[in-house]
Amino acid sequence: MDKPVDLTVADLHASVDDPALNSMNFLNEVAQHYPDAVSLAAGRPYEEYFDVAALHRWLDRFHRHLVQEQGLGPEQARRTLLQYGRTKGIVHHLVARNLAVDEGITADPEAVVVTVGCQEAMFLVLRALRTDPRDVLLAVAPTYVGLTGAARLVDLPVRPVAGGPAGVDLADLAEQVRRARAEGLRPRACYVMPDFANPSGVSMDTAHRRRLLESAAEAELLLIEDNPYGLFPARDGERPPTLKALDTDRRVVYLGSFAKSVLPGARVGYVLADQRVAAPDGSVGLLADHLAKIKSMVTVNTSPIAQAVIGGRLLEHDCSLAGANTRERAAYARNLRHLLDGLARRFPPERFPGVSWTAPAGGFFVVVTVPFGVDDALLHRSAREYGVLWTPMAHFYDDGAVVNALRLSISAVSPAQIDLGLDRLAKLVADEVAALVGGGAGQPR
Repeated sequence: MDKPVDLTVADLHASVDDPALNSMNFLNEVAQHYPDAVSLAAGRPYEEYFDVAALHRWLDRFHRHLVQEQGLGPEQARRTLLQYGRTKGIVHHLVARNLAVDEGITADPEAVVVTVGCQEAMFLVLRALRTDPRDVLLAVAPTYVGLTGAARLVDLPVRPVAGGPAGVDLADLAEQVRRARAEGLRPRACYVMPDFANPSGVSMDTAHRRRLLESAAEAELLLIEDNPYGLFPARDGERPPTLKALDTDRRVVYLGSFAKSVLPGARVGYVLADQRVAAPDGSVGLLADHLAKIKSMVTVNTSPIAQAVIGGRLLEHDCSLAGANTRERAAYARNLRHLLDGLARRFPPERFPGVSWTAPAGGFFVVVTVPFGVDDALLHRSAREYGVLWTPMAHFYDDGAVVNALRLSISAVSPAQIDLGLDRLAKLVADEVAALVGGGAGQPR
């Protein structure tokens, strides 16, 4: 006899069994099942420079900031660090300074909400924007799966917009807006990652960013800009301005994270939401104020201790994380060059005419296109039989179709691990291509 159950999946919100949520758990946990495999899958930051002793230094630096620069007494400073805290956060003023120094963004500190990672920031924004069953979100495809999953949690359908080499196809963006409205739907915003996007690695040039802002204004559409990788170009030179730095009419809601630039374990992100919101009584506030209300019922506040660690790191470098990440940026640039050179050596076009890859100008990710279907079953076989992990690109599309591509990450490995992983990947690809020629591969396994 079957054991009795208390609930069925049908008794729960539909998102719990949604592929987008399954994807996030799968991608986070698959490496644990294959500890001996080389992981070119995880987009985790480089660990060589992690320093436990630095945590104490940063915490002490922020404590001194509270007392010496903010004028708090000993009891107030202790309470700020150890007690439940302000919902919007206690490092919002430092975040605003960091945005000014590193990104040229002029931000009112009160328009900043410090969040539990950038994932919470996404959720808060989407929860606030979803007001009607007709609401939809546009997102440049392929799309970060965490965004898709967050949208599922608030019952906000996501409609893809074509990406392409420029980062976003503006004609398709206009067409998707037109089509949605023709169907009686309300496109609320478009999610974009203009700098070294996850997973595509594509970046937008400055001219295209300006055109995107113009297109969004014409469509009366908000843009949700996510920028976790902007500090990591692979080549020296001036970084293009963020959309938010170019934004003159509060068209952009800006999402930021300290996971890649300071410490992922702190789980601190933020949202800059300076849009003005009119209330029924005629008063006008900030979108950030309303996001804080939602946050107060989700996580109450972001850990003050974690914020203090981030704040100390910011203060230690005059609020510039571009300068603070010189070593990390060099490591990522080295790894990216090593991976691209390694792909070229292992997949010459005369032997592998169906294999190609992107060559991003920075960030963590390279996409490899292959002449056969790539799915989770093949990933498990790759890890089990070949000893290498990567990410199927199908996880970043929302239609369930098999995609003939995989994503490689360079961020958390050494050059030696890259070489070993690419050797193993080359063996897998060669075997799959041979089987395809023989009529035995090319279909999902």
